Amino acid sequence: MGIRCGDSDITATNNRFRKIGIAIVPSNALNKLALGSLQSEDYSRPEINQLRLEDRVVHDWYRFVLSFPPHLVQAYLNKFEIGDHQHVLDPFCGTGTTVVECKKLGIPSVGIEANPMAWFAGSVKQDWTPEPEALQAIAEAIAFTAATLIVESPTLRRLSPECEALTLKNSISPIPLHKTLILLDAIEQHSTQETIRHLKLALAKALVTTISNLRFGPEVGVGKLKEDAPVIEAWLQEVSTITQDLRQLQGLKAVPSQIYAADARQIQAVLLPQTIDAVITSPPYPNEKDYTRTTRLESVLLGFIKTKADLRTFKESLIRSNSRNVYKWDTDDRWVSQHSGIQAIAHEIETRRLELGKTSGFERSYHRAVKLYFGGMAKHLADLRPVLRAGAQLAYVVGDQRSYLRVMIRTGQILAELAEGLGYEVMGIDLFRTRTATITKEQVREEVVLLRWPGQWPDRPYPFSDFPLG
Repeated sequence: MGIRCGDSDITATNNRFRKIGIAIVPSNALNKLALGSLQSEDYSRPEINQLRLEDRVVHDWYRFVLSFPPHLVQAYLNKFEIGDHQHVLDPFCGTGTTVVECKKLGIPSVGIEANPMAWFAGSVKQDWTPEPEALQAIAEAIAFTAATLIVESPTLRRLSPECEALTLKNSISPIPLHKTLILLDAIEQHSTQETIRHLKLALAKALVTTISNLRFGPEVGVGKLKEDAPVIEAWLQEVSTITQDLRQLQGLKAVPSQIYAADARQIQAVLLPQTIDAVITSPPYPNEKDYTRTTRLESVLLGFIKTKADLRTFKESLIRSNSRNVYKWDTDDRWVSQHSGIQAIAHEIETRRLELGKTSGFERSYHRAVKLYFGGMAKHLADLRPVLRAGAQLAYVVGDQRSYLRVMIRTGQILAELAEGLGYEVMGIDLFRTRTATITKEQVREEVVLLRWPGQWPDRPYPFSDFPLG
């Protein structure tokens, strides 16, 4: 059964999914909420981009603070008329919002994610096989073991100097870190193969919400330092959430879902040709947010990043969305060397930098970061084409930006132009919401760029580069 629901279908569909906390909103209500039919003064309402109570099952196990909401995925699955015989892709999968929502609704899906912590979270969130009672029993036994070891431990455990240097300074206090390391060892020693990943994900969630000193706003930072924290109690609470959700999910039809740890600019390395019917995704925005910092603490503690070399490898696999992962050998900017709008934005940024006397290494890379970002997105869209079926529909959630010395970047408009140059049909740009810019405090747009792949290569050369492109 697909999820396309006219208003007359809502009651039957809700009866099917109510037991797991999913409510299918009538298409007109979804359109009003997410597809651009709100009055202009409503677009800034915070709840537009928030996780709704009825959507929390699985999604709330662990998610980015900047994740787009499940109801937006529901809206575009409905708009695209996607059913259970089709396949959906999220090439910038994050912690799995699109894949999890598709799995809840019985639609096969696949994701691609380069952030190892996010890939881990998304992979665990689409694994509903652990037996809830066994998971809870193992967690309680581990909690008892860890609590005993904490009491008996004569000295505080610490991270290695190399690992500690990778985390944000003061992101976790010594006593909570000590307790966390003991608990993590207990999880690794006493879990089963079926439960260890879910127990670790619960610890990652407890770390960022309760145990650490981290605070999340537009940027991740360090808040008030905690002398101590209820590490085991917070972890058990997250485990309890997972087990309760698993109970609700029992009995749902199994559907294929998988998340690959890969670079979104190299999609053909992991996906077969002509297998995707729809894309719903939100790539990074061109701004100065270092997305690797958002998950840094849990990435280090769970062992996904152990050295500076690991961190660099991770950064190199990402779209160049900020100056902190720009490298001198990067060449993605070749994909937009002849796009006059992008070149004009880069020139304006560099001109303003010189006028303001900004001389740091990062500031000197601002103009190049913009070109590399859009070049990387063009490369992604180019590599995506062979895996799409004819008529595939795509939705890209992106935001306008003024992060680079307040120069306006109309991300959605430019992305649509690049896509059209690669042979996609631009079906429209929906306004999702408006938000307040961190620096200027003005309202900027977040949009959904709607594309269609016609199934045939364009009969004209790609217009935005004079380099031979692979």
